Amino acid sequence: MVVKHRSGSQPPPSGTVTFLFTDIEGSTRLWETQREAMTEALPRHDALLRQCIESRGGHIFKTAGDAFCAAFATAASAVEAALAAQRSLRAERWPEDAPIRARMALHTGAAEIRDGDYFGAPLNQVGRLLAAGHGGQTLVSEITHDLCRDRLPAETTLKSLGEHSLKDLARRETVFQLCHRDLPQAFPPLKTLLAPIDENMPSIAVLPFVNMSRDEENEYFADGLAEELLNVLSKIRGLRVASRTSAFSFKGTNVDIPTVAQKLNVATVLEGSVRKAGKRVRVTAQLIQVATDSHLWSDSYDRELEDIFAVQDDIAQSVVKELRSALLGEKSDASASAAVKAEIQAAAKGRGENVEAYRLYLQGRFFEDRSTREGMAKGVEYYRQALEIDPEYALAWAGLSRCYANQAGSSWLLPISEGFAKARNAAEQALRFESELAESQLAMGWIRMYHDWDWKAADSYLRRAVELAPGNADALRDTAILAGFLGRQDEPVALLRRAAVIDPLSAQVHRSLGRWCYFVGLFEEAEAALKKTLELNPLETRTHYYLGAVRLMQKRLDEALEEFQREEHDTFHLLGLALAHHARGEPAEAQAALQELSDKDPGGSAYQIAQGYAYLGAADVAFDWLERAYEQRDPGLANIKLDPLLHNLRGDPRWRPLLEKMKLADRA
Repeated sequence: MVVKHRSGSQPPPSGTVTFLFTDIEGSTRLWETQREAMTEALPRHDALLRQCIESRGGHIFKTAGDAFCAAFATAASAVEAALAAQRSLRAERWPEDAPIRARMALHTGAAEIRDGDYFGAPLNQVGRLLAAGHGGQTLVSEITHDLCRDRLPAETTLKSLGEHSLKDLARRETVFQLCHRDLPQAFPPLKTLLAPIDENMPSIAVLPFVNMSRDEENEYFADGLAEELLNVLSKIRGLRVASRTSAFSFKGTNVDIPTVAQKLNVATVLEGSVRKAGKRVRVTAQLIQVATDSHLWSDSYDRELEDIFAVQDDIAQSVVKELRSALLGEKSDASASAAVKAEIQAAAKGRGENVEAYRLYLQGRFFEDRSTREGMAKGVEYYRQALEIDPEYALAWAGLSRCYANQAGSSWLLPISEGFAKARNAAEQALRFESELAESQLAMGWIRMYHDWDWKAADSYLRRAVELAPGNADALRDTAILAGFLGRQDEPVALLRRAAVIDPLSAQVHRSLGRWCYFVGLFEEAEAALKKTLELNPLETRTHYYLGAVRLMQKRLDEALEEFQREEHDTFHLLGLALAHHARGEPAEAQAALQELSDKDPGGSAYQIAQGYAYLGAADVAFDWLERAYEQRDPGLANIKLDPLLHNLRGDPRWRPLLEKMKLADRA
């Protein structure tokens, strides 16, 4: 219900007014899942906001649910009120199940007053600015910044977040964030980045190049050429590139170009062929505009094998120049050519210069992408072979780090401590040889997030990865996972939906989307994403488990049991059986499954064992296993804030100390 207010005895500000809008992030879901806690928390939230606003001359003219709309005569007083409100909200001790994180926005402009309410464009703009922020964050428009930057409260700054396009507003403008030492300052990218993809942005899919050689071993060489082009192009700003996983899913098929473009949502397609004979290589490439079925560009190259990287760079430069010329109308002069060349050189960092090492790297990627025990082991083998040839190959070091971390996190071959130690060493090598490589940043970000639980450092690495490669679906996926670990309910799903647009045929992306939809209670979307995962890769581990967990929440117990029985990952197979049997009223079978898991893998599955006992209602045993998971640095423990299987533990006095040890108690 919307309520209009006439607060205070002073007349409401008129003319040029600074507006402060606030609301609680994720409040709808909190009301649905934690109604009792929200009933206790909301009056305290409202009282704090009202006191902070009115004591600084603010006029509250409207409230709607947990949202406040206030007007101030000066920008400086509005900033003071917002700062005071955020500091008060952060200092308050909220119910564990209903952490209050308010986002706020400030904008100044001329508005009309009618019947105690305000009307005009400034209100639309402050509303759009509010929608771009995150819980605990206060955003300030450019005009408000200009009006108050010399009259800020002590120890307060306004940090520029760069130019952004807000929904329904034609002009881009700089957005600022209110910063103070008492407030968190690290937030995910503004939600303007999650707006629908600009259909006018040049878009391209790089298909696997056809191997025209008689030797099948050259298949990886043809793939390598196409993948390197894709990797370079994905780092060029202003160009949307379909991810490798999705584009390469068409390898060996007879799907026509229009169908490929439709499935990948791109306007152009780059295809080609490679013929290798001895030390000579012939490469042909053509750039096709799908709407007109016309060639924007084509060329062929006869070169020595050692020149292959120069050929890659030449093709990439030609593609970028032609796309910008044909689709954006940019001039293709000497200056533009030089600028593109510099962009391509910067984007090609970390690839190495040895063709054989690259071939081995590509094989490592292929097996790593299978996400199986055997695939990860083979990935390690091929990455190590590549590094024996080229010890400074940053991409191979990053890939090796990912494999070691996955082996440790999945209890495949390597104990947690040993696996993450190896992963850290590999990530450090990747950063040593090429720090400004998105893959290097991602590798270390993953370790900081999953093993170290150093959320600030993880955020720093992941943000840098997104900056270096804004079209990298893996970077978006990992950023989403971090947001989920920190308990932000809406953000992981929004980011993963975007990742699925960039990488629509990636089983891993769809599984992650299904998993986080399950965590936040979006069961129908979770089911659809997990079914899509199995359609793309029937062998994708843990997918049947999460689909079974969704069925469990939907009370479809027979179907849940069936999915758990089909899960091939031993840990999640046994955990799923325990959950299903408990829900079906079969306590002996549930206990037997958990006991088998405890006997088989106490050193690698402590968190999953704790999940099982928590669901069974055995809180003491569950907390014992959670402590063991903490001591073992079990990566699963990072999930605790949103994990629905731990719901029974959240009212226990041991819960908050555990969150505090994980440095998650005050983060969202």
